[in-house]
Amino acid sequence: MDTIFDKQNLKKALIQQQNEINDHTIYKILASYQSDENNKKIFEKISKEEKFHYDFWVKITKQEIKAQRFVVLWFVFLVKVFGTSFALKSLEKREAGSEEFYKELFEIYPEAQRIYKQETEHEFELIEMLNDKKLLYAGAIVLGMNDALVELTGTLSGIALAFDKSLVVGLTGLIMGIAASLSMAGSAYFEAKENPSEDIKPLTYSLYTGVSYILTTALLVGPFFIFETMAYSLIMMFICAFIAILSYNFYISVAKDLNFTTRVIQMSAITFGVALISFGIGYVVKFYFGIEI
Repeated sequence: MDTIFDKQNLKKALIQQQNEINDHTIYKILASYQSDENNKKIFEKISKEEKFHYDFWVKITKQEIKAQRFVVLWFVFLVKVFGTSFALKSLEKREAGSEEFYKELFEIYPEAQRIYKQETEHEFELIEMLNDKKLLYAGAIVLGMNDALVELTGTLSGIALAFDKSLVVGLTGLIMGIAASLSMAGSAYFEAKENPSEDIKPLTYSLYTGVSYILTTALLVGPFFIFETMAYSLIMMFICAFIAILSYNFYISVAKDLNFTTRVIQMSAITFGVALISFGIGYVVKFYFGIEI
C-alpha cells in the first residue's frame, strides 16, 4: 500500500468505497423496477460506473465491503415517495466531499481522473435525463400549496381579530379550505386540459393540486383546534406555514437545482405580507364595526 494511505486516508478510502457499493446497489435495484426503458438504461449505466468506482477502491484498500442494507432501502424509499430527481441528487451530493480526495490520487492512480470526472459531471448529466413523473407535477403541488398558504394565512389572520374564539376561526378556515381545494382542483384540471401534454394527465394534475391544498389547510387550521388562546393559535399557524415553505423549497431546490434561500425569502414575503395586510383589515373590522363572535 502506498505511503499516501496512512490510517486517516485509509479511513477516508473505506468510507468512499462504502458509498460506491451502496450507490451501485441502489441504482441496480432501481433499474430492475423501471418500466421506462430510458430510465432503465440510465440506471444500469450509472450502476456499472459505481461498480467500477468500488473496484478501484478495492485495489487500494485490499478489502471487500457489502452494501449497507438500511442506506439502500432508505434511498429506494425516497425515490418511491419523492421522485428520482430529489432522491438521486441527494445521493450524489453527499459524495461532494470526496472530490478533493480523488484529486490527491491523480498522479499515483490515473484511473482516479476518470472517476473524478464521472462523479462531478457525468452522473449529474445522466440524472437530468431521467423521466421523473413526480417532478412533472411539482407545478401542481406549488399551485395548491402556495395558494393555500397565501389565502389561508391571510384569511385566518384577518378573521382572528374579528372572531374571539379559536375554534370558530379554525372551523371557518377549514370550511373555506375544503371549498377552495375543490375549486383549485377543478381549475387545475381545466388548465391541464387546455395545455395538453403527453406526460401530464389532467386528472392526476388536479389531484396533486387539490390534495396539496387540503393538506396545507389542515396544517394551518390545526393550531386553532388545539389552542384556546388566539395568540398561541396565530403564532403556531405562522410557524407551521414557515415549516411548509422550508420543506417544499428544500425539496424543489434539490430536485431542480434552484436557489433555496431566494425561493424561501420570496415565498415567505408573499405569504406573510398578505397575512399582515389581512390582520390589519381584521383590526379595522373589529374595532370600527364592532363585530365579535
